[in-house]
Amino acid sequence: MAYIKGEDRRQITFFPEAIDDYVNEDNPVRVVDQFVGSLNMQELGFLRTNPNVTGRPPYDPRDLLKLYLYGYMNRIRSSRRLETEAGRNLELLWLLQRLKPDFKTIADFRKDNKIALKNVFKQFSVLCREWELFGREVVAIDGSKFRASNSRRNNFSEKKVQRHLKYIEDKINTYLKELDDNDHEETDIHIPDAAEINKRIEELKKRQNKYLILQDKIKANGGKEISTTDPDARMMATNNNGLDVAYNVQTSVDDKHNLVVDCDITNNPADQGQLSNMAKQAKETLAVEEIKALADKGYYSSKDLKECEEQKIQTFVPKPKNAGCIKNPEFHSNKFQYDKENNCYICPAGQTLYFSSIREVKDVQYQVYKNYRACKQYSLKENCTKNQKGRTVNRNIDQDLLDEIQNQTTENKALYAKRQMMVEHPFGTIKRSWGFNYFLTRGIESTRAETHLAFLAYNLRRVINILGVKEMISRLAVI
Repeated sequence: MAYIKGEDRRQITFFPEAIDDYVNEDNPVRVVDQFVGSLNMQELGFLRTNPNVTGRPPYDPRDLLKLYLYGYMNRIRSSRRLETEAGRNLELLWLLQRLKPDFKTIADFRKDNKIALKNVFKQFSVLCREWELFGREVVAIDGSKFRASNSRRNNFSEKKVQRHLKYIEDKINTYLKELDDNDHEETDIHIPDAAEINKRIEELKKRQNKYLILQDKIKANGGKEISTTDPDARMMATNNNGLDVAYNVQTSVDDKHNLVVDCDITNNPADQGQLSNMAKQAKETLAVEEIKALADKGYYSSKDLKECEEQKIQTFVPKPKNAGCIKNPEFHSNKFQYDKENNCYICPAGQTLYFSSIREVKDVQYQVYKNYRACKQYSLKENCTKNQKGRTVNRNIDQDLLDEIQNQTTENKALYAKRQMMVEHPFGTIKRSWGFNYFLTRGIESTRAETHLAFLAYNLRRVINILGVKEMISRLAVI
């Protein structure tokens, strides 16, 4: 029996005569074409929307946006790979009508249209809202670390620079000692002569000068670290207690179809301080008066929670456990009972701590409660505090609001349990399935544009799976 045979390469009509026959009717690439065709590129802020009358004509920004969207939806992000695919991929031959821009043109488009790419993401979020794909009631907020285009070797802190300088200084001293020893020792083993040693010392001094310059830059930067390849990237803790130079990508995800409502990027390793910002952006995008926001304990910040409350954002954030430096669990701060009527605290030993003063820490005010006289008489004071005078308890000025949030989080465990399923779906898809766990671009604005491209591609794929290709095309056609 003969094998299955392919077509003869020498036949005249190997490909369809019409480019439109290259893809079938339900191919997702048709959605990309229809969506980009429905956009007003000038209003979104893209460059070269009106080509010059004279000179070499540019590529239509629509074609380059189509290329990028297709690439991110199909795990192709590199400008060089996109250039290669444009010349051999049948879907891209159809999408770009056989255009093949070079990699520099492709890379420059992403670099020159950072804000416009963010606006495209927002435009699609508005479409999802109009198509009622958002539940518009509950959003979950979370962050994930994405590796920056900067190696750990090219990231320097003050301690790291001092360590390098000490190593170089010790090495120079060793070579200088060898110069002295060479004058007195005779051996068959090869010992570098004076010229070789002086050459190595000169090389070490050049490296030393480089680190001294970095040390001055770090001091001028307030002691903060410096990344030499991507200046905006920072060293962060990643999965499995590892460290890497990265960015912290923030997302807010709607609960109805796990669609990303909004996303942003920061070089702050901690999630604290991001809750109110992301929740307010999600509320604005969803165009609602009230909304519920779910977040893990890494977002717990009294300032953020208060801002959310003022913006009619009901938050569900568990309070992190903070034992401080007290080893005995019987004397942890949560064991001190607050008496609201008398405005005092009752310690585990039954003593009363009275209001003393108000202190401010990082723009947050605290009421201070203490009773040093009772602490001096208490025989087990060492189990309660290391302070020689006695124990103090700091109560947040907005503690009543924080207690209310803690209670509503505890009482709504079923709602809060949805948080992880909501926020991990987009991150899991992009990082694990698509391999987008690192940035190709450098600088916080460029990586922000790349982030919006990635989550726009995710949302497009998600909506295609929900509505289908034909339904999406028909809805986009009437815009």
